[in-house]
Amino acid sequence: MPIEQRVIAQPKIGGGKIGGGSSTPPPEEPGAGKKGGKKGGGKKKLLLIIGPVLLIAVAAAVYFLVLAPKSGSTEVVEEPAPSPGVVLVIDPISVNLAEGHYLRIGLALQLTDEVPEEEEPDGSKALDAAITLFSGHTVAEVSDPATRESMRAELETTLEEIYDGEVMGVYFTNFVTQ
Repeated sequence: MPIEQRVIAQPKIGGGKIGGGSSTPPPEEPGAGKKGGKKGGGKKKLLLIIGPVLLIAVAAAVYFLVLAPKSGSTEVVEEPAPSPGVVLVIDPISVNLAEGHYLRIGLALQLTDEVPEEEEPDGSKALDAAITLFSGHTVAEVSDPATRESMRAELETTLEEIYDGEVMGVYFTNFVTQ
């Protein structure tokens, strides 16, 4: 036969306390639990935190508004644009395109006035740059006016670097595809 257990009484919550199990805490004495019994300790901590932060913010504002150099005040000195000089005409050459086609291209280089007329630069560097740029392109690519103009601008930039600023423009004097 099973044994049955019965619970007769449960202890009350807080029943083990002296004084009858009241769950309300006893009233605090004035000044108990705080250092030295002084009020306002939280305000001092707040002041100690906010004071330095406020000081840093004011210092940053003064630096950026008063002491920092103004971006508009610095003068940018631009070099004057070079003046055009002699035009160096280079004989046309044939360049291999894609799919067995050819491009016959002639160049003229607009030199700056800083290049003496008796010391014209060697045109072989310009021809090499043109061969490198145009080789392998299709006839459709080199025949398209927008593509041709972008390739001319790229060639001009390359030649300005190769000739150390002595070339300021490139003209196509001959441009025939086959």
